Amino acid sequence: MPERGPSIPHTSPHTSPDRNTAPDTTPDTTAATTSTTTPDAAPKASLPAQAAGPETGPVARSLGATRRTGLLVTLILGGLTATPPLAMDMYLPALPEVTRSLHASAATVQLTLTACLAGMALGQLVVGPMSDKWGRRRPLLTGLAVYVLATALCALAPTVELLVAFRLAQGLSGAAAIVIARAVVRDLYDGVAMARFFSTLMLISGVAPVVAPLIGGQIMRVTDWRGVFVLLTVVGVLLAGVVWAKLPETLPAGERNEGGVGDTLRAMRGLLADRAFTGYMLAGGFAFASLFAYISASPFVIQEIYGASPQTFSLLFGLNSIGLVAAGQINGKILVGRVRLDRVLGIGLLIVIAAATALLLMSLGVFGDVGLAPVAVALFVLMSAMGISLPNTQALALMRVKKSAGSASALLGTSSFLIGAVASPLVGIAGEDTALPMAVVQLVAALVALACFVGMCRRPSEGEES
Repeated sequence: MPERGPSIPHTSPHTSPDRNTAPDTTPDTTAATTSTTTPDAAPKASLPAQAAGPETGPVARSLGATRRTGLLVTLILGGLTATPPLAMDMYLPALPEVTRSLHASAATVQLTLTACLAGMALGQLVVGPMSDKWGRRRPLLTGLAVYVLATALCALAPTVELLVAFRLAQGLSGAAAIVIARAVVRDLYDGVAMARFFSTLMLISGVAPVVAPLIGGQIMRVTDWRGVFVLLTVVGVLLAGVVWAKLPETLPAGERNEGGVGDTLRAMRGLLADRAFTGYMLAGGFAFASLFAYISASPFVIQEIYGASPQTFSLLFGLNSIGLVAAGQINGKILVGRVRLDRVLGIGLLIVIAAATALLLMSLGVFGDVGLAPVAVALFVLMSAMGISLPNTQALALMRVKKSAGSASALLGTSSFLIGAVASPLVGIAGEDTALPMAVVQLVAALVALACFVGMCRRPSEGEES
């Protein structure tokens, strides 16, 4: 596919202290130290290339264009990271309707969520290394084109089995958006600046889970669940068009990996051999499983058990997403740069555990018939804590990567989505009449996340304090 759009200028890897030229098969155990010693580290994209003579003018003009389009690129990356919540959250209010329309059980319909999640997990393993070899734009545009087609087919699915298959294809292709968005961030940012940018992305992409279920609930008032996929198809077309026209290439040809499958596997093996990287990866994966247990079970818990309408569910889901976004901004604007990232992550996981414990006790009837309000409060606290947990697991893991950001992003995303895909059917294992499975899955996942973080992630050096 032909390339379009300007390339973001990069500092030469041989002259810039921000770039590390060691082989990408070895995790960067010093990257966090070298990149976070200055809390206000500037993004790599803002550093002019080392040039002289006649190249000075063009480089300066290109740099100026990059700065002017910086906000647009940020919004595009936010839209790409919003692909998963758009694909899943807009569909959530329709789950009970899908069970009736396609004459399927709740557990079977929840497989449509699992299929999409598993597809996004596996797709990242393929697309991430592809973006290290061929650049970010080409795999991204191809993935978005297939995503649009698969989403349109979901709207036409006559049976639940075909819907599951099309959702799998939707997830496989949609993986390009999330894995490459993370890789682009790693291309442009280092250290604390990267952690702050991930929090900024949470603000932008967080609009999707706030708005998506509200839109889904309103769509259900005028049409059926198929209308949700029609709208998702339109959104996919618009996003692909903006990426085609406006997103620059962030990985110069000289910094791409030239090796084949064997080199990719060796790079991933090297990343997994880094105990701290793997610890952050697993901590983020199990924290995401706790989040996805809520995503997949809450439509039935809120609507079927507590009798709320699709519109009320959408409102509560939106409020919880606002909590996640607000916590993410507290993380990026206040905590990052003042409190160690690992300490913030630990606090976030402890809050998730406390909220999941409260949900478990309420599900067991320890406090009697509590009604919807206390359950909604506990879910709000749990979701908010994700806003200071998930961005920091990604930032702390990617700080350890020298190159192969696509492969590292693929490992982070795949682990999260695969663990989340396992959690999804477990929340429906006891049927639609109890919230106990959701609470158990959330608590167990959060405890495992904390254990991985405490047991595998070394205490950062003083240079990493942020």
